Amino acid sequence: MQIKKAIEKVPGGLMVVPLLFGALLNTVDQMHIPVVMDVLQSIGVAPTKDGHYELLRIGGFAEALFKNSAIALIALFLFCCGSQMNLRVGGKALKKGVLLTASKYFTGVGVGFLWGYLSGDMMNGFLGLSALAIIAAMTNGNGGMYAALTSQYGNRSDVGAVAVLSLNDGPFFTLMALGMLGANFPVIAFIAVLLPIGIGMLLGNLDPDIREFLKPGEFLPVPFFAFALGAGMDFATFLKMEVLLAGLALGLMTTILTGFTGMVVFKIFREKSQIAPISEASTAGNAVGTPAAIAAAAVVASGSGMMSAADAQAYQDLVQIATAQISISTLTTAILCPIAVIIIDKWQKKRGIDGKSEEHTPGKPINV
Repeated sequence: MQIKKAIEKVPGGLMVVPLLFGALLNTVDQMHIPVVMDVLQSIGVAPTKDGHYELLRIGGFAEALFKNSAIALIALFLFCCGSQMNLRVGGKALKKGVLLTASKYFTGVGVGFLWGYLSGDMMNGFLGLSALAIIAAMTNGNGGMYAALTSQYGNRSDVGAVAVLSLNDGPFFTLMALGMLGANFPVIAFIAVLLPIGIGMLLGNLDPDIREFLKPGEFLPVPFFAFALGAGMDFATFLKMEVLLAGLALGLMTTILTGFTGMVVFKIFREKSQIAPISEASTAGNAVGTPAAIAAAAVVASGSGMMSAADAQAYQDLVQIATAQISISTLTTAILCPIAVIIIDKWQKKRGIDGKSEEHTPGKPINV
C-alpha cells in the first residue's frame, strides 16, 4: 500500500501526520459519542474518572504507548541523538558547525526575547507566540534536510558540519535560553534534560558499534512520540487562526532570519559559499517535543521550590498551542528552505562561486 511513501510526501510527514492523527482521535474521544462509548463499554473498557469511555484510555500497553509515552520516547530519542554526535570532526567542518549552531541559536533567542519584550508577555505575545515556541522552532534545524541539501548543493565540509549541528537537537538549548531570559530552572532540571544526551554521546564515541546500533533511534521514536503528543491535543487547535498565522509567521522568520544571519556570519568568517546557512534555516520535526520536555523540567523546578506552581502550570498550559505552532513551522520551512537553497545556489553561481567546491575564487559565472 506504500503507506510510508505517502506519509513522506507530506513535508515533515513522519512527525506531522502521526501528530494530526493522534489529535483527531483524541478529538473524537473528547466528543464522547454515545455509539462509540457503547461499543467501548461492551468490550470491557473501564470508564474514566468522569464516567466516559475513550479509545485512547483503554489501559494496558495501548494506553501506555499511544497516550502516555511522549516524555519517555522523547528521552529515548535524545539518548539516540546523543550517540550520533561524533566528536571527531574535521577542522573546517567543525568551524562551519560552530558558526551555524551559534548564529541560529542567538538569532532564535534574540527574536524570542524581542517578540516577548515588545509584546509585553513572554508567554503569549503577538499572534499568540510565546518565547518558548519561537526559540524551540528557530534554534533547532532539520538535520536530515540539511544533510540532503548540502549533499546536493554543498561541499564536504558543509555536510560534515551536521555532526556539530546535532547539538541543537532536543530541548536543552531552549531550556538554557529560557533560563537566560529569567525563568528560574534549577541545575537539576538542566541535568535531567542533558543526562540522556550526555550518556548517549559518551557511549557513541567510545564504541562505533553502539553508535551504529542506536542510529535508527534518531528517527524511529519520532512518529510515536508525535502521535502521543497529538493524543493530548484537540484537533480544533490547528484550525484556530492564531495558531495557523503564528505557525506560518514562525516558519517565515526561521527561514528568512536564521538564514540571513547565518549568511552574514559566514561572510564575516570568509566562507564564500552560502549553501550551508540556508540549508540550516528550517525547523526540525523533533522540535515539537520541546514544549512537553520544557513543561516536564518546569515540574522538576516546581518540586524543588525554585519555581512557583503557577509558573510551572503556565509552561504546562503552553504545550498544546506551542506544539501546534511548531508543527506548522516545520511544514512551512520544509517547503521554503529547499526553495531558498536553489535560489542562493543560482545566485552565487552567477558570481562564480561553486557551492560544491571547498575553495573557489569568485570571478567567471558558472553555468547553471
